[in-house]
Amino acid sequence: MLPKEIIKKIRRIEIKTSRLVTDVFSGQYQSTFKGKGMEFDEVREYLPGDEIRSIDWNVTARMGHPYIKKYVEERELTVMLLLDASASCRFGTAQQLKSELAAELCSVLAFSAIKNNDRVGLLIFTDQIEAFVPPRKGLRHVLRVIREALYYKPRGRGTDISRALDYLNTVIRKKSVCFLISDFMGPAYAKRLQVCNKHHDVIAVTVSDPREVELPAAGIMRIRDAETGGEYLIDSDSPVVRREYERESRRFFAERERTLRQQGVDVIGVRTDRSYAEALLRFFRTREKRLGV
Repeated sequence: MLPKEIIKKIRRIEIKTSRLVTDVFSGQYQSTFKGKGMEFDEVREYLPGDEIRSIDWNVTARMGHPYIKKYVEERELTVMLLLDASASCRFGTAQQLKSELAAELCSVLAFSAIKNNDRVGLLIFTDQIEAFVPPRKGLRHVLRVIREALYYKPRGRGTDISRALDYLNTVIRKKSVCFLISDFMGPAYAKRLQVCNKHHDVIAVTVSDPREVELPAAGIMRIRDAETGGEYLIDSDSPVVRREYERESRRFFAERERTLRQQGVDVIGVRTDRSYAEALLRFFRTREKRLGV
């Protein structure tokens, strides 16, 4: 049985995110994703005006005249939320921790999915697979997804995105829309991401905090790597140290963006000191315009 204060927080998240879905994202989710999933139905003889790209060359060769593949629009989608619960995400110096922001994003996306009669599932990972909630429909199911996203206590500390993507491809065979929510502070994952994006529609949601770029002038500071436990002493009053810190941080973020884009993945950037609603809305509108829906 969950403590009352946890139940109250889940309820607050439910009210906030469901209102956001209704008031801000009404129609945006549906117009961006609905109708873009197509499944094979049958083959039929080619008729003048049919798309040449739809010709089934194997059947055409066997029958001696052209046939095309006929597809039907999928009536529902499967939405998978891949949530990074590593120690580096349990950091934040603005309005909330990165992990709290990520959990709230899961809530918005989950409510958007069930509002459109789609199934939604959750995969929590660190440097291991922490929890898997199979995709289903319904309010009760979404509340379970929110609860797990908010209060699951991970065993691992590191980040292994490749392992999470491999697991996803194993348990979810049918093409799905996958939101990968992470700070992407882990070992190389580009190759696995490229493979996964061929099977699924992967959207990367990068979560950041302003202090990951700008170091305050606060004298001698002890910096601790949340995932490895390594500690370092730095003089934050030094302009040289602060410039180097910012330079390395911006290099990491630029490389992260470049890596994701090179794999053909859409990217939504969110920060703990800014409204994620604007970033999500911008993504929906940009994608809708690009896909011509």
